[in-house]
Amino acid sequence: MKSARQARIVEILSDTEICTQQEITEMLQGEGFKVTQATVSRDLKELNLKKDVTSSGKHKYKTRPLGELTDNDRLKSTMFESITEINYSMNNVVVKTVPGLAQALASSIDNHTIDGVLGCVAGDDTIIIVTYDAECSERIVEKIKELGKIN
Repeated sequence: MKSARQARIVEILSDTEICTQQEITEMLQGEGFKVTQATVSRDLKELNLKKDVTSSGKHKYKTRPLGELTDNDRLKSTMFESITEINYSMNNVVVKTVPGLAQALASSIDNHTIDGVLGCVAGDDTIIIVTYDAECSERIVEKIKELGKIN
């Protein structure tokens, strides 16, 4: 559950302007996660997520694209561990994940800037990555397998 919770935290922070750990805690609790503010604090520390100052001077939690998280392989591992199957056909890559993690992983793929990715569409446990052509699809499958250490 820890990896699912941390993936959801990343997703929440990429979609919502959050200023306090209590806000994250309440959102997670509202979704059925059994967490305390201390748990969220540890998760934020493990994910290396900190507050940034916005242009208006407010402090808020902010995600960073995976490419900027070179010192935090744990986040990559958490996200890519969720993959159960990956394949491609023509200019589409289909990625199956454990339930509930497809959207967070799709956001990470979008932010990772993999050459050839036009965009991702995600449901609960499936992602469709649209690419330029079959060659790009094959290369993207290999790149995602490499990032996730998938055979």
